[in-house]
Amino acid sequence: MADPIVVAASEVFEESIRGLRAAITGLSAEGLNWRPAGTDTNPIAVLAVHAMGSTRSWLAVAFGAPLPERDRDAEFRTVAGGPEELIEHVDRVVEDCRSLLAGTGAFDPGARRTSHVRTSSGQAEVVSGAWAMLHAVEHLSEHVGHAQLTRQLWEQRGS
Repeated sequence: MADPIVVAASEVFEESIRGLRAAITGLSAEGLNWRPAGTDTNPIAVLAVHAMGSTRSWLAVAFGAPLPERDRDAEFRTVAGGPEELIEHVDRVVEDCRSLLAGTGAFDPGARRTSHVRTSSGQAEVVSGAWAMLHAVEHLSEHVGHAQLTRQLWEQRGS
C-alpha cells in the first residue's frame, strides 16, 4: 500500500506542475524573461528552472536518493528562448521527480538526511525526510504562484 504522505505530496506536485505549465504555455520569450519590477525580481523562466531544480533536489533528500547535479546560481541566470524550450526542461525534471515520488527510494519521514550546501549559509542542512518532502512541494507551489502572478502582470501591463 502506498504511503498516504507520498500520495498527498504527489497530488500537490502534479497540481503545481499543471499550474506551472499553464503559466508558461503560449508566452513569448519576451514574456518568459520579463522582470515585473526590475532586475531584483525573477521572470517566469527563472522561477520555473529554479523551482524544478529545487524540487528535484529536496525530493532526493526526502527519499535518500543521490543528490542531483545542481548549479543554483545558474538557475537565476536562466534566459528562455521560448515556451517549448522551457516546457521541455520542466518536463525532463518532472520525470525525475515522478520517479522519486513513485518509490525509487525509501521514504522514511524520520530519517535524518543531508541537503546540498546552502547558498545562504555555505553549509549543508540536515533535515528529516518529512521536512524535505514538505519543503519540496511547498516551495514548488510558492514559485508556481509567483509565476502565475507574473504572467497576470505581463498580460495586464498594456491595459
